[in-house]
Amino acid sequence: MNGSLQLPERPSRTPGGTPTRSESPQRAVQAGDDVLRVDGIAKTFSIPGRWPWSPKRDVYAVNDVSFSIAPGEVIALVGQSGSGKTTVSRMVLGLEPPTRGKILVEGRRWDNLSERERRPLRVRYQYVPQDALSALDPQQTALEHVIESLTVLGGQDRSDAQPKAIAMLERLGLGQRINALPREMSGGEQRRVTLARVFALHPKLVVADEPTSGLDPDRQDSVLEDLIENLPPESGCILVTHEMSQARRWCHRGLVMLEGRVIEEIRFPDGQPQHPYSRMLFDPWGQHDFAMSTAF
Repeated sequence: MNGSLQLPERPSRTPGGTPTRSESPQRAVQAGDDVLRVDGIAKTFSIPGRWPWSPKRDVYAVNDVSFSIAPGEVIALVGQSGSGKTTVSRMVLGLEPPTRGKILVEGRRWDNLSERERRPLRVRYQYVPQDALSALDPQQTALEHVIESLTVLGGQDRSDAQPKAIAMLERLGLGQRINALPREMSGGEQRRVTLARVFALHPKLVVADEPTSGLDPDRQDSVLEDLIENLPPESGCILVTHEMSQARRWCHRGLVMLEGRVIEEIRFPDGQPQHPYSRMLFDPWGQHDFAMSTAF
């Protein structure tokens, strides 16, 4: 676990530290076996009946979802709150067991492993949280957060981890903020610290759960550019979002979810939504057949 950290070429930044916009933000999809394959997964939850003597009933949070991610590919799980996006991402990360179906990561069955078997592999499959501030230790600086990831998860010596952590923070425009505590950072800086913790580990799969939630539009683009530009070339990524503009700009494909199902797959940047619900998400102020928006 003490190998050298391989980083792709650093994106250019303006003097103020904001990444410049690339004309073609999409990454190149690499040849090779799928990073992730999801086959027919479902997740049900039992809820009590109206009365104590009423029978319980099963409710589908996710139903018959299948997709794959190639090396270098970024896909979006798109939908409104309650559509099943987060439940799918939690099952992919092994935080929720599927009720049925299977998940393969790097060709290996993942959903039926015990946590003891998963633990040494988790360093390769990383999560970018929606609430960056809650994910950070209020008593640790930006540098200490990244060093902790490299030593605890990456198994590296602190003497090796510190220069790598500094290099990653500098890469993300935080070179002057390495000693800042979370409460001293802006929302964008907090999110970049969470990105630094993830990318320092050189993951093979990244799941980003609405990583720009609560940021203004300019900061959202900046954080997403940092996310996409710093993914290792052979890594796959799931971006969970309800912003169709983000999905179209930064992802290769978008899977539109409604009531636990994938109702449409859209290939970006040129693909156009066909399902009424998808069209509503892409153009909420347009004319849509709302009566059909929940029809599968």
